[in-house]
Amino acid sequence: MTTLFTPLKLGAITVPNRIFMAPLTRCRADAEHIPNALMAEYYVQRASAGLIIAEATMVIEGNSAFWMEPGIYSPDQITGWKRITDAVHAADGKIFLQLWHGGRACHPLLNQGVLPVAPSPIAITGDEVLTPDGKKPYVIPQELRDDELPGIVAGFKKAAENAKAAGFDGIEVHGANGYLLDEFLRDGTNKRPGPYGGSLENRARLTLEVLEAISLVWGSERVGLRISPLNSYNSMIDSDPIGLSTWLAGRLNEFHLAYLHVIRGDLFQQQSGDIMTPIRKHYRGVLIGNMDYTAEEANKDITEGKIDAIAFGTSFLANPDLPARIKASAALNQPNPATFYTPGSKGYTDYPALNPL
Repeated sequence: MTTLFTPLKLGAITVPNRIFMAPLTRCRADAEHIPNALMAEYYVQRASAGLIIAEATMVIEGNSAFWMEPGIYSPDQITGWKRITDAVHAADGKIFLQLWHGGRACHPLLNQGVLPVAPSPIAITGDEVLTPDGKKPYVIPQELRDDELPGIVAGFKKAAENAKAAGFDGIEVHGANGYLLDEFLRDGTNKRPGPYGGSLENRARLTLEVLEAISLVWGSERVGLRISPLNSYNSMIDSDPIGLSTWLAGRLNEFHLAYLHVIRGDLFQQQSGDIMTPIRKHYRGVLIGNMDYTAEEANKDITEGKIDAIAFGTSFLANPDLPARIKASAALNQPNPATFYTPGSKGYTDYPALNPL
């Protein structure tokens, strides 16, 4: 496993190992979407990751999709995140914040009756959203006008400024898993005409504009992007995910990002294919793989140059000292899905470490 423990240059920073913590929405913020001390404890426990990518965080008020997810649009949220970044840095960790807009996955019951927005008026099907009134069907979103999209870009840019004030080492743009930017990228949810619909270039326009705006704040070498061209989560689909992956990989070279973070498969097995090979062929920057990797496969793929680092999700949730466990070939704690989104410390900060402090 030696390759996993070699340093890696990520744009403007260097990380000590290639075992990254994937962003995991765990809904432990408060009703005002303010990060808290419990979240700080959780992230500090996992500071041995080469890089922590903190959970999906609302860039614009009124776009909640998970009820208790954190935000980065208010002064109190900045203060709450600053306590977390200070604590992670004191533990010698590195942490990026994932900037996120929920798009059509948001719900009026979570947002004072306001309808969610999306590229086209197509609702999520096959699932329900958890609200204060219990699980409810998703609603048909309101189609964004072209003249509203600069406001979305401005919201991401302001959130990037706030993340900088909160002391993060960089930011990751959430362009995956059926949220707003992904909804624009894939043709199953983007049916609009005009400059933000139709061709690959047009569908990618909003994501690229967000990356450009955020790079003005941070410098592109402290900005990452996460994509999931195959994942059908949130009833997503694309007619040509490999073509989308190939085109986007080449286009992103112009940004000189810290990294490109790719969810390689589909949680629900609705689509299949190899997107990692064409992305590796066409993308010249640091490539992070994610989804169902074992430590052995990750080490092998990094050694062979297929990826540069691996982001572990639920393995890092259940094993706060995951790098130490991998190095020692120790058994892993198993995650408990029943506590993924429940309040409190159970299934969050109470997973045991190999050598508890």
